[in-house]
Amino acid sequence: MMKKNIFKEFPDLSNCKITILGLGYVGLPLAVEFAKNSKCIKTGNSINRKVIGFDINKERINQLKNCFDKTMELDVEDKKYIKLINLTTDIQDIYDSDVFIVTVPTPIDASKNPILEPLKSATTTIANALLKKHQEDLDHKKSIIIYESTVFPGATEEICIPIIEQITNLKVDDDFNYGYSPERINPGDKVNKLTSIKKITSGNNELTKIWIDQLYSSIIEAGTFAVSSIKTAEAAKIIENTQRDMNIALINEFALIFRRMGINTKEVIDAASTKWNFIKLFPGLVGGHCIGVDPYYLTYKSKEVGYLPNLIITARKVNDSMGGNIVKELVKSMVKKSIDIFRSNILIMGFAFKENCPDIRNTGVLNVYNELIDYECKIDIYDPIVDKKEVFQEYGIEIYDEIPQKKYSGILIAVGHTCFKEKGIKNIKKYARKNSVILDLKYLFNQKDGLDFL
Repeated sequence: MMKKNIFKEFPDLSNCKITILGLGYVGLPLAVEFAKNSKCIKTGNSINRKVIGFDINKERINQLKNCFDKTMELDVEDKKYIKLINLTTDIQDIYDSDVFIVTVPTPIDASKNPILEPLKSATTTIANALLKKHQEDLDHKKSIIIYESTVFPGATEEICIPIIEQITNLKVDDDFNYGYSPERINPGDKVNKLTSIKKITSGNNELTKIWIDQLYSSIIEAGTFAVSSIKTAEAAKIIENTQRDMNIALINEFALIFRRMGINTKEVIDAASTKWNFIKLFPGLVGGHCIGVDPYYLTYKSKEVGYLPNLIITARKVNDSMGGNIVKELVKSMVKKSIDIFRSNILIMGFAFKENCPDIRNTGVLNVYNELIDYECKIDIYDPIVDKKEVFQEYGIEIYDEIPQKKYSGILIAVGHTCFKEKGIKNIKKYARKNSVILDLKYLFNQKDGLDFL
């Protein structure tokens, strides 16, 4: 059994002040869980932590202060705890924090290279807070910095920590410690939530690793999994989504092959899934901030160390090309019905990157839209879940809350929102011309309904 004073130079696990930097799909649920003041799973001790939610987006902060969460990640019960979080955009409010947890986005640029500016900016904010804290000698406890944002192996120690050291002149182990605990949030998933997913933890030394592991153990019901190094934790996260991306790419290729052979892909997958070790996935668009992005972080680092990851790169190319392939299949089906493609009315159902989620980051539907624009089609997009204002600001595209009262030559069900299923195929067909094509990418309906599938 460990001695009680093992963490004497660390913040008090039960009464520390925690700042979450970035209040999106990852940061907000994390802040809420820390704010609940629940019982510590491992020790049974009461927890009375102070939680600060820091974000540079003033609109987001104001929305949360009014208990409005546009990400739809919180249920009614969770929203009650937002009021326990000190929501702020002011760096002065985080100066006396003991723990800093970074949950900012890590996107890619047009060349598929990592964009690390949000990560560096958050790190600089922490460095300035630490500098102020030590200048005022607010306390003598070591500060703890934890990164959750998805990065390539080595990013925390090679990019982030040097920023802290350069700005503050503070020393690792003497003045602060750090760790990496990758986020595993699945946007829109109401079953596999933060507390029900095992948490990977790591630290820059053994004691820090144990401290961080115990911190997360106090809120994660599924438990934690401590690994030996920060790079291991970073690598574990990056391969989770890379593996899934590659598996989906394989299914997408199957679909394109079977369509040319006149075989129903869904029926093939359902049949193959009767074997216990077959991974059941369906074809479609791959987007979002994880699966469509994370593999590029790994390929970037892989090339840097002298290895060309051909299989990963190929899988990414397959999935990135699906928008174009889907449009080709839609056009082929329309041509077979002697439908004039140019300037025809096309309805796209769904703009989010996945079902039942308002997240539009890196949505694959955008590629479909752009491909159809090349045919000079008149395109309407119907998605009652996404933020219309956000879509227009980001992409200049108008989104409809209701299907426009028109007749369409082509209808593409691109996202599997439950509300689309509930609307029913009979109601959807009311918007289709007599000799139209309805391509159901998500298999929401049955082939007997006269639909087209990949």
